[in-house]
Amino acid sequence: MSAVNTPPSGGVTAALVEATLREALALESIEVTDDSHLHAGHAGAREGRHFSVHLRGSCFNGLSHVQRHRLVYDALRHVIPQGIHALAIKAEAL
Repeated sequence: MSAVNTPPSGGVTAALVEATLREALALESIEVTDDSHLHAGHAGAREGRHFSVHLRGSCFNGLSHVQRHRLVYDALRHVIPQGIHALAIKAEAL
């Protein structure tokens, strides 16, 4: 596991999610938003962070919606167990 895939002691951050995705995928653009504050008070908020990612890249060319999401989840496979409770993905081909 690279240093990028090691979450800080405070948990997963948007910066860590972005760096991990940039390292793993050929992306033209990326926007990562921490939506955790929108979920304060519900059970999932205690178990991890909520993120939205909007990605554009050639790595998604020719892939179905499901295949794009699988690619993103695979890129984050070491980070998700460290504190991501929910992940909203918008992945677009170039």
